[in-house]
Amino acid sequence: MSSENSAYQEVREQEDRSKNLGRGGLLVLGLQHAFTMFGATVLVPYLTGVPVNVALFTAGIGTLLFHLLTKWKVPVFLGSSFAYIAPINAVILYHANAPEIYESVPEAIAAGFSITPDMIAYATGGILIAGLVQVAIAMLIKRLGVSMFEKIFPPAVAGTIIAVIGLNLAPTAISMASSNWWIAIVSLGTAVLVRLYAKGFTRLIPVMCGIVVGYVVAAITGNVTLDAVSQASWVGLPQFVLPKFSFYSLTVLVPVALAPTIEHFGDIFAVSAVVGKKYYEDPGIHRTLAGDGIATAVAGFFGGPANTTYSENTGVLAITKVFNPIVMRIAAVFAIILSFVPKVGALIQSIPTAVMGGIEILLFGMIAAIGMKTLIENRVKVDGKNLIIVSVMLVVGIGGAAIGIGPVRFEGIGLAALVGLLLNGIFVMTKAPEE
Repeated sequence: MSSENSAYQEVREQEDRSKNLGRGGLLVLGLQHAFTMFGATVLVPYLTGVPVNVALFTAGIGTLLFHLLTKWKVPVFLGSSFAYIAPINAVILYHANAPEIYESVPEAIAAGFSITPDMIAYATGGILIAGLVQVAIAMLIKRLGVSMFEKIFPPAVAGTIIAVIGLNLAPTAISMASSNWWIAIVSLGTAVLVRLYAKGFTRLIPVMCGIVVGYVVAAITGNVTLDAVSQASWVGLPQFVLPKFSFYSLTVLVPVALAPTIEHFGDIFAVSAVVGKKYYEDPGIHRTLAGDGIATAVAGFFGGPANTTYSENTGVLAITKVFNPIVMRIAAVFAIILSFVPKVGALIQSIPTAVMGGIEILLFGMIAAIGMKTLIENRVKVDGKNLIIVSVMLVVGIGGAAIGIGPVRFEGIGLAALVGLLLNGIFVMTKAPEE
């Protein structure tokens, strides 16, 4: 990056600042990241029938393993992957002998079908192998070398992928906020005011403040339901399921590993751009992808959904500018604790979607803005071949395009990255003019 030195200086200052926060401050920042990841992490289990507390446990364990494999350097949180939702449903319904008219496990359960742990085990067995496939791809990338990787993903492609991540998630934020725009505006407004005008430590927790104030307003206006909290127990063991394997589950789930692998590149570009460090060089994209794969394989072993790096938490990094990876590890520990304390998990889950929607408008918008900043800082000339690459990637990435190749479905971020990779390769080989 052309402004690397200033970016690195800012990073060093922020890291020094985070070291002066003390244990209490770091715990609060970690809890802020835990709140941020919670909604998406538990949504996947609800859509697939996988136990929620298992998903929380495997997200926490997966994040800690990722940090171990990446030398404790990369500030990311790994949570449930949305790319596997449809394949997981397909495998579970197949082994439940459910008719094809049912597209999801909750739909089949509502119709009277019984879903047993054995059926889920076949899906998680496929997830385990899919994670190992990601590790194998990581080993291949290591052999190719970082220089080859940078040629495949130049700044024009990398910056656009980051922008697509934010823009692709924008409809989700708007959909959540639209459930109650007044509450969403309160949450968003609080986060903005805290980030811009608060002093000291409070300025570092705008997301937490936005959630708390939004929750209080929602409770006062009668928009919070606590029935699930009163029904939940204080202590409960996650319903772990050992994996099983079938030809069907492997053929449906294992090829899916290709899509989140390509999305992973975009996520690491985004974190690198936010922090100002090339994590795809150090500790290396092969390590981050291997960490992602190991986290997914371990999740499959315990009976949880596949893991992936979370853009929501990257957005929090961009707002707070506290990049110390320890806050993500603290969030991981919180996730593990929540998996054994259903009542606290139910309390967090009672946060209205509008509250999180308001916060995510800011988080996802900042990721898109960082993508544009990456293009500007690298002085990418958006003309000639770069104009074509950026244009096609943006429309494909946020326009709803999807391509299915057998059980593998490329859409959104993954499809945009794939298109950018292919176009760049074609233009390099044909020596397309810059203009």
